[in-house]
Amino acid sequence: MLHVGLDLSRHRLDVRVLDDEGTSVAELKVAPEGPELRRLAGRYLGRGPVRAVIESMNGARFVHDTLELAGWDVEIADAVKVKGLAPLACKTDRIDAFVLAELSRRDLVPAIWLPDPGVRAQRERARFRLHLVQHRVQLKNRIHASLIAFGHACPTSDLFGVTGRGRLATLAFPEPWASDITACLELIDHLNDQITGIERDLRREGANHPYVPLLLTVPGISWILAYTIAAEIGDITRFDSPKKLCGYSGLCPRVYQSGSQDRRGKLVKNGPKHLRWALVEAAIHAARHPGYVGHYQRTKIRLGHQRGAKVARIEIARKLTEAIWHMLTKGEPFAPAGPSQTLAA
Repeated sequence: MLHVGLDLSRHRLDVRVLDDEGTSVAELKVAPEGPELRRLAGRYLGRGPVRAVIESMNGARFVHDTLELAGWDVEIADAVKVKGLAPLACKTDRIDAFVLAELSRRDLVPAIWLPDPGVRAQRERARFRLHLVQHRVQLKNRIHASLIAFGHACPTSDLFGVTGRGRLATLAFPEPWASDITACLELIDHLNDQITGIERDLRREGANHPYVPLLLTVPGISWILAYTIAAEIGDITRFDSPKKLCGYSGLCPRVYQSGSQDRRGKLVKNGPKHLRWALVEAAIHAARHPGYVGHYQRTKIRLGHQRGAKVARIEIARKLTEAIWHMLTKGEPFAPAGPSQTLAA
């Protein structure tokens, strides 16, 4: 078997090929494009099975898919774990390719799970909607900043509704701020149309998703968050326990332990950030649910005003994550923890 390490940069792909004994077979550079990758794959197909490794980064999945279709066995390695397995005093693309090939030869590749094309498409739709919403928020904030800059109080609670826009039109702004506000309003209208179309597609596709109806029963989760969480989780069976799902979401604190000392730090923030955002967003609303409001208030008061609410929301998000694992694994709707209520005769 040949073991190939691939280090991807913007304009080239560094390739290192080793055999089972660790002897270098080839070292070359190719363009990370379809024809070049297929030509690279064909060069070694007649020499037995080929196992390749590339670090997770933008563009790695295109390289993975192209080489897999050409007959190679390709894995995508977790870049952070690779750095922990093989810390280097001198780090270059050439050395990185050799390290990846060596990890493959020693069967030490920290491979990540790859979603199928259907799950990738679901993630892209949900993430693109969030991307557009963030742009819309920035435009709205820019208009609010212009109001403050020229001493205008916000005329209404909803500045971008019909009443708010009518009152905004009566306010005087010098140039070029007046033109900027007009342009921002036009862009906001365009983004509203785009977001509405995407939400229509998400609602239609979410109706056929096996996880979305179950997630809609969780406190604080609407259909947009339900679709986002379902797309980011992918296949729930790849998580052996609720703790595995919590670890994947990045909602666990860093642990610093030595001897009798055991300290907890900031969140590790591993895994997809969009899943973490959706869970925290759901926790903000779930904190008012009867099943969580007591724990939320106790944690908030115990830790104080400065960080109590933030930590309490993270704890609720972890509890929701554990509940989601049980729901999706068993195929059951949300049921609050605690003894069931019985009616007295």
